[in-house]
Amino acid sequence: MLNEKVKALLNDQVNKEMYSAYLYLDFSGFMGGKGLGGFAAWYKKQAEEEMEHAFKIYDYIHANNEEVELLAIAKPGVALTDELQVLKEGLKHEQYVTSLIHNIYKVAMEEKDYRTMQFMDWFIKEQCEEEENAQELIDKFEKYGKDAAALYELDKALGKRD
Repeated sequence: MLNEKVKALLNDQVNKEMYSAYLYLDFSGFMGGKGLGGFAAWYKKQAEEEMEHAFKIYDYIHANNEEVELLAIAKPGVALTDELQVLKEGLKHEQYVTSLIHNIYKVAMEEKDYRTMQFMDWFIKEQCEEEENAQELIDKFEKYGKDAAALYELDKALGKRD
């Protein structure tokens, strides 16, 4: 049985991960509309990964004999204007998700919920990777984005993401 505070945060995180998937689908559509099919594919894959995160938490809640309350998923609230802004919004969002994950861990620690702390270790490592990837996209775009040939190659490489 999960602590009520921890359960509420985990339940909310399922919703936040699904929102992340919506947000990245929005980014994918925007990039595709700009002719950057590789960036679009990269963000679509990112959306799929966010859904996997949601299901991982969903399954954890159920594995602890608790029910998940499915909440409404908000429409992405970011007005997209250009490609670099999309990338920067991606990093900003990942930093926000990191803060949510850290808070779940903190509350689990306060409540002596060691099982959830151990479960959240994976997400802490994952968020480090997510932030690094988001920053790398910004760095590469800032370096190559003004050179059409280099941007083409970067876009092509991003489209090959597994």
